[in-house]
Amino acid sequence: MRLDPADRLAQNATGANLGLPATLSVSLDGDVAVLKLQRAAKRNALDNTTVLGLQAFFLNPPAGVKVVVLDGEGEHFSAGLDLTDTKELSSTDGVFHSRMWHESFRHIQFGKVPVISVLHGAVIGGGLELAASTHVRVAESSTFYALPEGQRGIFVGGGGSVRIPKLIGTARMMDMMLTGRVYNAEEGHALGLSQYLVGPGEGMTKAMELAKKIASNAPMTNFAVMHALPRIADSSPEAGYMMEAMISSITQADSEAKSRIRDFLEKRAGKVGK
Repeated sequence: MRLDPADRLAQNATGANLGLPATLSVSLDGDVAVLKLQRAAKRNALDNTTVLGLQAFFLNPPAGVKVVVLDGEGEHFSAGLDLTDTKELSSTDGVFHSRMWHESFRHIQFGKVPVISVLHGAVIGGGLELAASTHVRVAESSTFYALPEGQRGIFVGGGGSVRIPKLIGTARMMDMMLTGRVYNAEEGHALGLSQYLVGPGEGMTKAMELAKKIASNAPMTNFAVMHALPRIADSSPEAGYMMEAMISSITQADSEAKSRIRDFLEKRAGKVGK
């Protein structure tokens, strides 16, 4: 049976019909899915159940979804790793635990659709690692960032040592981990931890505005930006130029691109800034 959008929104409200845990909820607004961390009492700390639920969702997002907005219930986006999951792990088990986080977050960064995160309150430790795996970050003025692993006697394990230096630089990440330095929303925005900075309670509105714009892009272009652009940036210049040429030719040959270019040339499409 095919559901209309209103029915789909209602039935996805808890994420239960998607096989997701109670620590995650999903709602749909047209072709945008809002995925919310639901552990407000624990400041949305990330336990194994939640991390595996994130992986399951991003492996198979609801049909028709073109963009995902990731949010946290309550005052905080995420206070990071739930340490109760790791306090008894052996070193071998710890490796596999970290690799599980890597796999889950890989399906966010290199998944099927772009992901916008709405940041507010605590974005620390694994919460910052989760945010760094999303493509666009909207921070409310209540946001603060920290990497307290140094004070806990541990190390980042959710891909932070790969992703976060690309946002703020290795030296700044070292400082955060060694000294426990905390950045507020304005400082983090200036460093590149967010692309948008908004007032209290305005994050979801801004995220949905951006999501609608992104959803209107050609799907092949969105895919190329998500999957090809970061790999080009990580490659040598000559390899990057070749990959860019290949991806450019693939996107230009797509039927959606041809239709959009015709609309522009025949003045049926708006100009940039209009």
